[in-house]
Amino acid sequence: MTTGATRVGVIGAGFWAGFQLAAWAERSDARVVAIANRSMGPAQALAERFGIDAVHDDPAAMMAAGGLDVVDIITAPDTHAAMIRLVADHGVAVICQKPLASELETARQSAAYCEERGVALLVHENFRWQTPVRELAADLRSGAIGRPFRARIEFTTGFPVFENQPFLRDLPRFILSDVGVHVLDVARFLFGEATSVVAQTQSIQPGIAGEDVATVMLQMAEGVTVGCEFSFATILEHDPFPGMLIRVEGTTGTLELRPPLELRCTTRTGTTTRDVAPPDWAWVDPRYAVAQAALVPCITNLLAHVRGEGDAETTAADNLRTLALVEAAYASAASGEVIRT
Repeated sequence: MTTGATRVGVIGAGFWAGFQLAAWAERSDARVVAIANRSMGPAQALAERFGIDAVHDDPAAMMAAGGLDVVDIITAPDTHAAMIRLVADHGVAVICQKPLASELETARQSAAYCEERGVALLVHENFRWQTPVRELAADLRSGAIGRPFRARIEFTTGFPVFENQPFLRDLPRFILSDVGVHVLDVARFLFGEATSVVAQTQSIQPGIAGEDVATVMLQMAEGVTVGCEFSFATILEHDPFPGMLIRVEGTTGTLELRPPLELRCTTRTGTTTRDVAPPDWAWVDPRYAVAQAALVPCITNLLAHVRGEGDAETTAADNLRTLALVEAAYASAASGEVIRT
């Protein structure tokens, strides 16, 4: 078990890095001591803001300098495999931004590489840590609506996501690889493992390489049918971005997560409603509040694993099951067939 503050290194200084650094700063048992990014300007700005001692323009130089207990990789998916190997080669625990890799086989190879070296590989998968999702899960597991048999999870929005993350336009695999990983992980968190997947995809907005709309149907081993809807092209009166709308039908009632961050439980005796808004961290961008607030409990869970104080929920082994569902969804969309998992 680690004593003293865990020494954290960060690779990447893009849009999300600033928020993850703010989440790390909420932990008194960890300190970010180094950051690496190929462009020094953004890294230096973050270092000044968060009091980070060492700034590098090369992750290899950061690793060679030593003194790290864990490295948080916050870079584009096509860089993850190389960064994971670099960190693992120094015997340092790895936290990698989702998706673990752009391709399932690459993710498997990364997991095997770390396992061979006895290095922990954890995945920063934070949607399951959103306050509304944890509250809904608690109600489900308490038996509030009996046995669930059908669910619907929606991530549909017209939010201009390309303004802050323009690289998403060029991804040949877009919404399923980006948001689908999150939502399918939530489906697994709530309902267990899937036995089959069927999916359709569409490209609606001009000038994008991949799909921005997808519909996925999962049959879960425990008997729940889960429909997952994704869109970055939907114009809504009340846009829930970056949150999800969830409805779960059970044998004695229904749970509904509805805007504005309201959880409703309906049984034959009536409906109860409660607010499930996340903590109001000062550094959160209000446009991303429900997602960014989830960074703190996610990092808390991963840090406990690194420190030997608990088990992470989103280990590489667990996340590979989510990535397998993403791969199955793409295969189904291409073939028009139901994919058994």
